Amino acid sequence: MRSDAAQNRAKVLAAAQRLIAQSGVGVSTEEIAKAAGVGIGTVFRHFPTKEALVSEVFKASMAAFVDEGRALLDLPDPREALFTLLRRSAKLSSAKHAHAGALAAAGISVDEAVAEGRAELPELLATLLARAQAAGTVRPDVGVQELTALMIAAGHAAKHAPRAVDLILDGLKAGSPRLNR
Repeated sequence: MRSDAAQNRAKVLAAAQRLIAQSGVGVSTEEIAKAAGVGIGTVFRHFPTKEALVSEVFKASMAAFVDEGRALLDLPDPREALFTLLRRSAKLSSAKHAHAGALAAAGISVDEAVAEGRAELPELLATLLARAQAAGTVRPDVGVQELTALMIAAGHAAKHAPRAVDLILDGLKAGSPRLNR
């Protein structure tokens, strides 16, 4: 791909990410083209359908989330690293659901769209969780499967009661009462 074509594709993708995050998947391709500073033909040259563009935005969002998670490995406080990722996940939840709904409505497999990022996420969560548990700051009786379920729950809770995310995180702190299994 020529460098100008690659730049235009990146502009379209960035504009689509921004506008979809602001207005949802109902944003028009014309609005995206205008925000990117390109013509509508350029949008469709890179993304033959709006669904293809939404799919790419979804993939890019998942990849960015995983990249952000990897960067958290450098934080000195392992619990804060884990909790930052969980808060970010909850914050992005409604946008992820909107993207997934648009893809499903268009007949695009959501699982295929996020397969790469989803494959890396459990390992990243396991690493962040193990570091926080080794530091003694997160309860030792929580596993990745439970953490994943809590991420999903936090995402749903954030829509209705943002404070619920903090309550979920408080329950993960070391010293929190243990539940019977």
